[in-house]
Amino acid sequence: MTGHLQREIEKIKKEILSLGAMVEDRFQKAIYAVKTGDLELAQKIIDTDFQIDEREIEVEEECLKVLALYQPVAMDLRFFVVVIKINNDLERIADYAANISRRFITSSQDPNKFKYDYTSMADQAAKMLRMSLDALVRMDVDMAYNVMEMDKDVNIMRNDAYDSMKKDIQKHPEMVGEIINMYLISRHLERIGDHTTNIAEEVIYLIEGEIIRHR
Repeated sequence: MTGHLQREIEKIKKEILSLGAMVEDRFQKAIYAVKTGDLELAQKIIDTDFQIDEREIEVEEECLKVLALYQPVAMDLRFFVVVIKINNDLERIADYAANISRRFITSSQDPNKFKYDYTSMADQAAKMLRMSLDALVRMDVDMAYNVMEMDKDVNIMRNDAYDSMKKDIQKHPEMVGEIINMYLISRHLERIGDHTTNIAEEVIYLIEGEIIRHR
């Protein structure tokens, strides 16, 4: 039975990494759409979000089936618990990518065209996501801890965006709706960083067997 279980583990690991690659691609495209003004790409991200939802359900159902069939223990059990949680975090990241696209489409309809450069914040969040998934593949606890440290920078950049846009609202009260809409993009990026940090925490739990949330 151990051999069968290990094959199931490898299969599910490939599925969660495939989902991670899909989510990373959606996130990168959402940011690219904002940077380039590509409304068609942004709408496509929104329209295809259901694909991520379907994959998330498939991975969870597969995990539950294996849990019921093989009743794993110790690290094998932790693996399935971790995958179910990471699966949910990836789905939420994809939701935020779709939300970024929605905010961009809404702001594009405003003639004032208020702009804010999200490049650094988006690059940091994307790097965190890539590293958290690499940490899972390599079982690299140090990389997972590094991801957690990087989240501090994303939070700082979100705060900087808030301060900058607060000043812009004071200067341009007639643009308050669009400015708030654009601020919410930074908020979505910050939440992507949070969910990526969750992934890193779950990798640490998988490797070390210790829950480090809320430290």
